[in-house]
Amino acid sequence: MVESRKAWVVVWATFVCLATIFGVSYSFAAFFENFTKEFNAQRADVSWIFGLCGLVYFILGAFGGMLADRWGPRVVCMLGMGFIALGLYVTSQAQSLLTLYFSYGLLVGLGIALVYTPAIAAVQPWFTTRRGLASGIASSGVGAGTLVLPVVVSYWMTQMTWRETLQSLSLGVAVVGLLAAYLLERAPQAGQGLKHAMAGLSLGEALKTPAFRWLYLGTLFGAPVMFIPFAHISAAARDAGVPEAQAVGLVGLIGIGSLVGRFAIGWLADRLGRVKTLMLMQCLMGLSYLVWAVAEDRIAFAIFAMWFGLSYGSIVSLLPAICMDLFGGKAVSAIIGTLYTGAAFGNLLGPVLAGQVFDLTGQYNWVIGITLCIAAVATFSCWRVLKYPQHAN
Repeated sequence: MVESRKAWVVVWATFVCLATIFGVSYSFAAFFENFTKEFNAQRADVSWIFGLCGLVYFILGAFGGMLADRWGPRVVCMLGMGFIALGLYVTSQAQSLLTLYFSYGLLVGLGIALVYTPAIAAVQPWFTTRRGLASGIASSGVGAGTLVLPVVVSYWMTQMTWRETLQSLSLGVAVVGLLAAYLLERAPQAGQGLKHAMAGLSLGEALKTPAFRWLYLGTLFGAPVMFIPFAHISAAARDAGVPEAQAVGLVGLIGIGSLVGRFAIGWLADRLGRVKTLMLMQCLMGLSYLVWAVAEDRIAFAIFAMWFGLSYGSIVSLLPAICMDLFGGKAVSAIIGTLYTGAAFGNLLGPVLAGQVFDLTGQYNWVIGITLCIAAVATFSCWRVLKYPQHAN
């Protein structure tokens, strides 16, 4: 279809939605130390909060995608923003770690599930020739949120308590998030009356293809590699003597790298191919851990954060467009959401097991070694996707 002004409104609304939800998710690093001290908890115990949140939004992402295919992204994403705002407010009132598992883990996770897949999938049907560019711009909201919000939250926490900071964050989501979600309009050919006329595979048909199975395995094994740093890199840097503000700022540097990756990846993918580029980025993301392994000062940790962020951002940007390429637009929201369930267990278990290994050994060397092996499996799985042709759509 012709790429209209409305199409670009949807792109930038998606950008803001993703910046909001992932800014909230990755601001967890700023609260990590406060949760540990407030509730006298081990790192593994606190890591469960981040892991549970990710498990919920990845597992239920398919459900969010199905709702969006039926009702449109606007209603579903606005509901999601409401859950996030509620979860943050309840977290600010928490008197136990169990409450955090419910409020930040379950409620915020549910809200992200209802926003992430419907928002990013809303972009794909609006575009044809510039789908990669549009997807890259929209998904760069993840990088922008990762860059800006944790830094903003860290500043707020120098001016107010962590509970007041969470209340301010809740209000911001209620205002900015709901407005952006309201602007998410369904593409004309994605309307209910034209559903069967759209080119592509149904969810059931896509699940039966070898391409989906290998892509799912790549997502499954890539997830621990992708999410361990968000929960642990700031703590690792503090252990190495990096000051608190700079340690939390590493999450912002991941965001900068992610933004660069998302904007630059379209150029590379157009020349190399999206699946080949995905394979390359999976490999580079794993290799970035070699820098973490030798990091002893803020410069080395910053190099890791930028390198990791660039490859991570590229992967997240590529996956929705690859789904559209391989399976068409008929059930793209549900297919993307189902694919993201592969990331759920890695998001849950990666940070938690990393925390347990640290609690046992007092260092991250074993975590890094195991993660390198997992990254190799993810890269191989993406390579296998190359054997299968794209769906004509």
